[in-house]
Amino acid sequence: MTTSRPHWHAARRNVGIDCLRGLAILLVIVHHLALPFRLPLGPSRLGQWLPKRLIDAISFNGYEAVFIFFTLSGFLITLRIIECDGDIGRVDLRRFYRARARRILPLLGLALTLLSLLAVCQVPGFAPETDRQSLAGLLGSALTFTFNWYEGRTGWAPAGWDVLWSLSIEEVFYVGFPLLCLWLPRRVLIGMLVVLALGLQPLRSLVPMSDEVWWEKAYLPGMAALAWGVLAALLARRWQPGKRGARIMGLAGALCLVLVLGWSDVVYRHLFKSNLYVICVGACLLLLAFHAQPPAPRRGLGWLARMGSLSYELYLFHMFIVLATQWLYRSLLGDVQTWTFVVYLPVLLCCYALARLLEHGAMHLGLQRRPSVGQAPVKGV
Repeated sequence: MTTSRPHWHAARRNVGIDCLRGLAILLVIVHHLALPFRLPLGPSRLGQWLPKRLIDAISFNGYEAVFIFFTLSGFLITLRIIECDGDIGRVDLRRFYRARARRILPLLGLALTLLSLLAVCQVPGFAPETDRQSLAGLLGSALTFTFNWYEGRTGWAPAGWDVLWSLSIEEVFYVGFPLLCLWLPRRVLIGMLVVLALGLQPLRSLVPMSDEVWWEKAYLPGMAALAWGVLAALLARRWQPGKRGARIMGLAGALCLVLVLGWSDVVYRHLFKSNLYVICVGACLLLLAFHAQPPAPRRGLGWLARMGSLSYELYLFHMFIVLATQWLYRSLLGDVQTWTFVVYLPVLLCCYALARLLEHGAMHLGLQRRPSVGQAPVKGV
């Protein structure tokens, strides 16, 4: 066990993990664009040529992708604590919270400023839509990471704000997690994490499906997915498979993701409604495989890995592009859905360009260091 503290930015970027993260953010962006009341793929000409199951897999896995993100985040943050402090039981609270704030708050502050300006201007998708919500309530809950509570009490938030629910779950978890690492004996902490991870579906079932907001955005199920990632990181600390074992684990993990993303109805019916368990297990298997045997960069996948490295920027700002595109399309073509598929690639390119611009601005202001070749900070979303 090493007690050295490598610099935050010294960790070598893992192409496999970046590609997994890139896949997750890609599914989130496409899902928000493909919702039936926006610009769905199914009724378009592309939907007439491709199988419905493939269209559904592309269009409607944003929620499952968020649970991939949760698992990724728990895994990467735990590894970072171990790399910087030697052990989770010796986490440096000041360094941990300062690093989280440095990564999260500047871009969040910019996003909230833009959201607030658009809300003041009464732009649809950004302004409060009911008397139960207000700009002060949206802004205050976003800044205190209680957005889920606010949305649970007042109903669905405007679309531009709605993505903040998953960030609230992550940051509440990371307020308490390092404290528990210091205060609790290791066995007790691991036992609590195991109970939380295994309780993912029961915790979700505590909320009636009729309460749509809490059914999707309750804190504890998301924290259970984070616990899966933490446990996988602790396992990776003690055990790493060889090349053959990593390949088998990677294939098994990919199979888990394909099953849920492509055949969620089958998994739901025949595997005891275990979709989210399968997603978390699949993500953990892939993370363990990629960590043990980091894959070499693959030709044709560099763009996906780059999207993964920009996932936080894409997460916070993609709805500005999505909603602007929806407005422009409706202004030109009205309710005609034949050509909706045409906007998908431009939307992704615009989101990518905006994320690059934000990354460059953060580097210019000294909020983020420019990664050297093959190196960069590992980022959790």
